[in-house]
Amino acid sequence: MSNVMTDDWQPDPEVGGEMHILVEEETAYAGMSRFLTSADPQPWTLPERETMLVLEGAVRIEIHGGPTLELKVGDMASLPKGAVTTWHMTLPFREIWFFSRPYEATQD
Repeated sequence: MSNVMTDDWQPDPEVGGEMHILVEEETAYAGMSRFLTSADPQPWTLPERETMLVLEGAVRIEIHGGPTLELKVGDMASLPKGAVTTWHMTLPFREIWFFSRPYEATQD
């Protein structure tokens, strides 16, 4: 259990900023990221499909060989595994994100 207004943040060495982890296990990885100060755009390759919801600020995500997404508070996106992305954020920026395996329906 957590809250979008949590005070539990830790440095995110992979992309900068800070992150709050809700769950990290074999089948799911979910949490929030926030950027409060200058964030220089850097290419980042997604290790898994990322589904995200913008909670604060805005972001323009350039996807190499694909579309450019313009997202603001309340917008959701799902980015494919392996996508090379460059994020241009309007600060402060905060998002909730989910990395997980595909849903597999059980057979009756």
